[in-house]
Amino acid sequence: MTSTLSSVELPRELAVSERGFLAVSALLFIGSAAATVAWCTAMPGMAEMPMAWMPMCGQTWWSFAASFICMWTVMMVAMMLPSLLPMLRRYRVALHLAGKPNVDAHTALAGTAYFAVWGLIGAMVFALEAAVAELEMTSPVLARALPAAAGAVVLAAGALQFSAWKARQLAGCRVVPAPGSTAWRYGLRLGMRCASSCAGLTAILLVIGVMDLRAMAAVSAAITLERLAPDGDRVARCIGAVAIVAGLLQLASAALP
Repeated sequence: MTSTLSSVELPRELAVSERGFLAVSALLFIGSAAATVAWCTAMPGMAEMPMAWMPMCGQTWWSFAASFICMWTVMMVAMMLPSLLPMLRRYRVALHLAGKPNVDAHTALAGTAYFAVWGLIGAMVFALEAAVAELEMTSPVLARALPAAAGAVVLAAGALQFSAWKARQLAGCRVVPAPGSTAWRYGLRLGMRCASSCAGLTAILLVIGVMDLRAMAAVSAAITLERLAPDGDRVARCIGAVAIVAGLLQLASAALP
């Protein structure tokens, strides 16, 4: 079904709408990428400093969490939009073929639902990182064990890239919805499938440094390649091999005195 939709010759009206869709997507990507760079530049040491995961003077935990979740979601727009864009385009074509009205509104709703999933993941990431930072400040033993733990996470994430589960989740990221599926439901399902597919790569980003622009770019490129490449499973395994080597090197480095 994917190849059929991709080969459909769009009528003039939908082709004009398509150009608007691509223009808006480009502006959204540029804006989210610029905001992410500004955020990381303003808080370069957040991943390394436990105190950076605590509210500043006069700031409540709720407002601190809300600001992080907001910026996390903006960051995910910049990272995930390149791989999401082809799926949204196929979704628009599917809506057109099914005779659905308001294609633009349905597409926007599906995209919003997709990134709502990533916003929820951001809330869980914040809770996890804040808890780790608290333990790191109160337990010197744990702080010394963190580099080895990070290496183990990278190693496990690399091994996950070779699993049948990973292949199923990756295939789910390319599914075009049935005509009866609502935009919000499709966006949520696609978001959950894609979040599951790149769970290992997201874990690597978290242990390397959520504020590290180079890590963001590398993880974003890996996610985009494995989703859009003709042989995505092979690309995923190549990425896994690189992650395994990196994890072993990090474990070896942590073991040295």
